[in-house]
Amino acid sequence: MKSFILMSLLISLNAFSFSLKNVAKKLAEGAVVTSIIFSVATPVSAGDAGFGEKVFNANCAACHAGGQNVIMPEKTLEKEALDQYLAGGRSETSVVAQVTNGKNAMPAFGGRLSDNDIENVATYVITTSEAGWD
Repeated sequence: MKSFILMSLLISLNAFSFSLKNVAKKLAEGAVVTSIIFSVATPVSAGDAGFGEKVFNANCAACHAGGQNVIMPEKTLEKEALDQYLAGGRSETSVVAQVTNGKNAMPAFGGRLSDNDIENVATYVITTSEAGWD
């Protein structure tokens, strides 16, 4: 994409008189536009679902195997239950807050897991809730 923008600018510059300062300015504008396009086009995810699955299996699966909840059966990790019960709604930010701070019968993992591990778990939970737990 950047090379396409660069080529377009160079072709356009051949048709007009230009200064080196203007060329640098146009290249910078193209880089900004490219950054905006890619940031809008790609979904933002805080963590890595693959690593999150490993952390989840080691720390969360005792109560939440298969996205279920052995303590409070209605409060599963299924998409609909997260929409209904998770404070702040179904989002990675809300899962991070719940895992970090705990709530009701769920213990806080903020002192036990790194912030990165918690972000990875949140990504795994949200991604898996979207796809459906096995």
